[in-house]
Amino acid sequence: MHVLLLGTDTPLGHALVDFQEKLGRHQGTFMSRSACRWKSERQAKKVVSRAKCDIVVDVRIEAAGDGGDPIQELDLKRCHWVAKACQRSNIPYLYISSSRVFSGQLERPYAEDDFTDNEETVGQLLSSAEQLVRDSCERHLILRFGPIFSYEGTNLITQMLGPMLEGGSLVLDNNLRGCPVAAQDGARVVSALLDQLSTGVQPWGIYHYGSSDTATYYEFAEAMLAAASQFSEFSASAVQLEREPDGLTPLNRALECGKIRNTFAIKQVPWRSSIADIIKQYYAQQ
Repeated sequence: MHVLLLGTDTPLGHALVDFQEKLGRHQGTFMSRSACRWKSERQAKKVVSRAKCDIVVDVRIEAAGDGGDPIQELDLKRCHWVAKACQRSNIPYLYISSSRVFSGQLERPYAEDDFTDNEETVGQLLSSAEQLVRDSCERHLILRFGPIFSYEGTNLITQMLGPMLEGGSLVLDNNLRGCPVAAQDGARVVSALLDQLSTGVQPWGIYHYGSSDTATYYEFAEAMLAAASQFSEFSASAVQLEREPDGLTPLNRALECGKIRNTFAIKQVPWRSSIADIIKQYYAQQ
């Protein structure tokens, strides 16, 4: 397959490019987020047409949501334009979304058909983008991930470890539980979807993927600090992982992943198995 990948300069985009180069199964046209800042639908349509691709993989909005970058109405329009271009060319649109479409108020893991009820601005924008994709492209595949983490780009690792290395402290939310996903693991999942889509299967719809073990931000930071301690000395006075006040309502953004397992035979893996290697790579590039 020839893949048009939008958002190569994101943590998941970097991992996907590396993963595909190692496997050599699919050819690709790669575009950074800045190259995708189209001003008109005509520009987006021209990009999809000229790529002569078999599928579009779009990781831009997920990266903005996880990285804390503001998502604008124009970003949603661009997703809409891509979806319409895919519809015209009769090619699939694999759109990467986030568990942040959910509020976290359910006690059980969220299933694909649960209502996207996050009333925060970012959650509403992510949900609106999904709706535009569903309404505009029949051959859509929306994949919601837990928070992506990597040694590069803006994500959980770099947002937490950066202040620690500067001697700061973190005040972390310990009431929100989710299922973080290493960028390399996310690339594995997307690549497995591409492999099976190339065989002609047409399992359009929404899918979830998250790691097999959940964590709060506090628990994630503890594991990260333990892995980083072999590279840097952190004193108790320099770095403090502080719990927020007790009494906060527990929230849960874990994802039910049975559908992707049953449809694509993709199994979940624990995020803790990746943390040591990612921390090592983080220090290697400093």
